[in-house]
Amino acid sequence: MTAVLLTGMSGAGKSTVLIELACRGWSVVDTDMPEWIIHGDASSEMPGERLWNEALMTRLLHAARSTPLAVAGTVRNQGVFTDRFDAIVLHSAPIEIMLERVATRTTNPFGRAAEERVAIRRDHAEVEPLLRASATHECDTARPLDDVVDLIVGIGMDQTG
Repeated sequence: MTAVLLTGMSGAGKSTVLIELACRGWSVVDTDMPEWIIHGDASSEMPGERLWNEALMTRLLHAARSTPLAVAGTVRNQGVFTDRFDAIVLHSAPIEIMLERVATRTTNPFGRAAEERVAIRRDHAEVEPLLRASATHECDTARPLDDVVDLIVGIGMDQTG
């Protein structure tokens, strides 16, 4: 069964799309949840940085599934798992839309502080191009939510043949 990674910057709409995919019968994992995250130690490239728990992610991606799986998140070590996803979809939107979303969302406080908004702008300029280079698809999430979800479902169906 298909496994799709939804990646992108804060405010790109990954978590919102996960909710809708779950309503359509997909299995979903939001890796912003604490159980999916470890923090880089002093020997890592960026000590304290949020990384995926690789053992937990490996178990998830190797487990038998009866429904398509969507995993949402953006971390430095996601590249370890690139070959285990059938598709990698970059969620992108204009920076103004992303900043508005993080300012008004109720599910995640990240992005309200001034320094976090500076980090989002920096990541949009510096990290998003790296994500784009490894993505198999890109989705402009400034489009209506149903259109975005339909696109992801279509990508998932394409992977199952």
